[in-house]
Amino acid sequence: MVALSLSHRLRRTPFSDGVEASGVKAYTVYNHMLLPTVFRSPAEDYHHLKTAVQIWDVACERQVELRGPDAARLMQMLTPRDLRGMNVGQCYYVPIVDETGGMLNDPVAVKLAEDRWWISIADSDLLYWVKAIAHGWRLDVLVDEPDVSPLAVQGPKADDLMARVFGDSVRDVRFFRYGVFDFQGRNLVIARSGYSKQGGYEIYVEGGDIGMPLWNALFEAGKDLDVHAGCPNLIERIEGGLLSYGNDMNSNNTPHECGLGKFCNTHTAIGCIGRDALLRVAKEGPVQKICAVEIEGPNVPGCDRWWPIMAGGKRVGRISSAAWSPDHNTNVAIGMVRMTHWEPGTEVEVEAPDQTRRAVVREAFWA
Repeated sequence: MVALSLSHRLRRTPFSDGVEASGVKAYTVYNHMLLPTVFRSPAEDYHHLKTAVQIWDVACERQVELRGPDAARLMQMLTPRDLRGMNVGQCYYVPIVDETGGMLNDPVAVKLAEDRWWISIADSDLLYWVKAIAHGWRLDVLVDEPDVSPLAVQGPKADDLMARVFGDSVRDVRFFRYGVFDFQGRNLVIARSGYSKQGGYEIYVEGGDIGMPLWNALFEAGKDLDVHAGCPNLIERIEGGLLSYGNDMNSNNTPHECGLGKFCNTHTAIGCIGRDALLRVAKEGPVQKICAVEIEGPNVPGCDRWWPIMAGGKRVGRISSAAWSPDHNTNVAIGMVRMTHWEPGTEVEVEAPDQTRRAVVREAFWA
């Protein structure tokens, strides 16, 4: 077993004491912070997530804050999604692209006010890109990373747990909307969102000093709900087709290749830096795209590198994430597949580390 050597370069979170007391078994590094990946086992965590409620330390989802008269203009420069109809109180999933149309991040944008936004980022140093754009264009906006650490409550019993801590009105928060709720005299933004398909909330905890009091309050209130510490679950996210930036796509891929074309209003998102490049992509169409792939055989090993997808002796794509699904009794996977082989039902081969496996491209993900 390989140990992770900790240092000041790897930041702890306001919830790390609770995570360790809950018996975390593995971490990964995400935005220079610790992100739990396993508590009991991937399969046990998976079943529990689907039946009860979990508390996730996702403080690694750092916020890039835009504040000032040009905040909305800067936000639109970053994404091909048209933000003109977005209201205060809404959250938008927004592809962030560079001047070539390549994906730099796939965060959630939170509109706090006309002149104040949070960008809740995936794993990348997006802060520096945003600062450079603001400086290069001489925009009247402050860009920084605030002391905000998200805590997720996920699972079918999430509503019941959240209502016990924040009151029944939290149930009224609609999907990808947020409300402001009191906890020990502190106003917290709470959105109905999260990195699972099981439903739940993300609490944007401003101020690390209340991290553990909130963690403890949620666990105390959820004793009879079988509340557990949890984390984003590889099996469940693949079933749901939830992409992982840096694993399933990177700056070499456009949103259209990643199945995110529906979030690109390229013709009307005036000001987006990558708009011209994406207009060409939209016109010509992608030559590869992300697909669900079912892999035959016994449990696949961990996918810590891309596995070639082959057909007729030629490489036609790659598998980026894969796991055995207990509920579907098969290996589920996310793959980037060339247009010649992306039709549902197409049979291919996957060169997994243990052996070459037969596989088939599916029409949709599993959940």
